[in-house]
Amino acid sequence: MSASAERDPERSGDEPIRGHVRSRGFRRVSHGLFLKIVADLDQADEFLRDLEAWTEVLPDSAVFTHVTAARLLGWELPKLPEQVPVFAAVDRDDPRPRREGLICSRLTRKRSGFVAGGFPIDSPEEILLRAARDLGVLDLVIMIDSARSRGDLDGARMKALLESGRPGVKVLAAAFGLSNAKRESGGETVLGCFHAAMEVASEPQVSLHDAEGRFIGRVDFLITGTDWVHEYDGEMHRAKSQHRTDLRRERGWSGTSYRRKGFTLDDLLNHPLVVMHEIDRDLGRPHRNRRLERWRTLVRESLYDVPGRDRVLNRWRRAMGVVQWS
Repeated sequence: MSASAERDPERSGDEPIRGHVRSRGFRRVSHGLFLKIVADLDQADEFLRDLEAWTEVLPDSAVFTHVTAARLLGWELPKLPEQVPVFAAVDRDDPRPRREGLICSRLTRKRSGFVAGGFPIDSPEEILLRAARDLGVLDLVIMIDSARSRGDLDGARMKALLESGRPGVKVLAAAFGLSNAKRESGGETVLGCFHAAMEVASEPQVSLHDAEGRFIGRVDFLITGTDWVHEYDGEMHRAKSQHRTDLRRERGWSGTSYRRKGFTLDDLLNHPLVVMHEIDRDLGRPHRNRRLERWRTLVRESLYDVPGRDRVLNRWRRAMGVVQWS
């Protein structure tokens, strides 16, 4: 399956090396697989170089899948661990390489023919299903929102997949039911899922207008039936230029009934009880503990919490043949 020379013929001498390299200037990708150390490459370039190396040990039928293919497609990803294996799938009749850093599964149907970044990948719907066998619902919603906003999912293929009863479909269906193509970031997705858990109806990416019909801004979420605006305040909002833009926009709301509240990831993950009480007071409704437990379950089963991360890491270690219980 080697394609490094075809992908970039000018990179002569930068091809992956199979065998054992003892000299300096090389880094180990996996057992018996090395790459020459190249200075001044960013993480994206190194990721592509790693995939080129992995093609040396994968059969011709192999495609990349799971979060590996999602990254190639440019999808938003949840909070992944620092060390994530490469995911591939091969035809039923081909051998599955078993190496540290690689998880290889079987293709259940003919190779899809999809390509991203110059590499063969599984179909977008199959990518999500394979991820659903490992990740939690909250993690998957982030990936699905991104895939839908980019137009990468086919409605007919997705419907057939969700009706198939295959392993992972139940989790994928739950995540798909919470997804919304209008959300523009992973942080917005987390806030949207918090709304769902809290039983708060909201509309993402709403354009606001004043009483004279003048456009005064577009907001992350407008709480249905109210003038409350909820927005995700990520790192970009701390930048001086963005902060000035946010202040100008809010000054433009003067004289209107709109009221804004911003939420950080720390608010949603570590202080959900406080946030729930704030929202309940704003909406004039009683607190319901079942809402909080629903949200805590989503977080606990995801990569955003220690139990969820440990579960996924242990599953990946077993799949690679590295058994380590946390």
